[in-house]
Amino acid sequence: MKVMQILREKGATVYTTSPHATVRTAIDWLNTHRIGALVVLDEGGGLVGIVSERDIIEALARSDSRVLSERVSTIMTRDVITCAPEDRLDDLMAVMTRRRVRHLVVIDGGRLAGIVSIGDLVKAQLTELELKSSVLRDAYLRVR
Repeated sequence: MKVMQILREKGATVYTTSPHATVRTAIDWLNTHRIGALVVLDEGGGLVGIVSERDIIEALARSDSRVLSERVSTIMTRDVITCAPEDRLDDLMAVMTRRRVRHLVVIDGGRLAGIVSIGDLVKAQLTELELKSSVLRDAYLRVR
């Protein structure tokens, strides 16, 4: 299975923020939309980072509540790991495990095309395994 199949099912909506937004605003967006990360885009729409729940927790642990009034750019992850719509889920699971990240930004032709989470990948793999199991069960019952 490939990333494009996940995006077809879940949609390509990506919640974004500016590097100039406050951490408090980012928290509000994460909470409102019940998501784990925001893609950070500059004024021209270019990818400059990602801010996740983990980034916020680490910043709070270092600076306590003062971090809430700081800019997202001070806590975001700048080294964003990206993938392409044609990438295979097995390969991405390995990347996410090795790099210890839970979100990958999907780039298609240099443009933001979506975001996938570890939860999206696990759900897709479970669905695929259930389908394979059903096919095998049906085949077994037919030959009995």
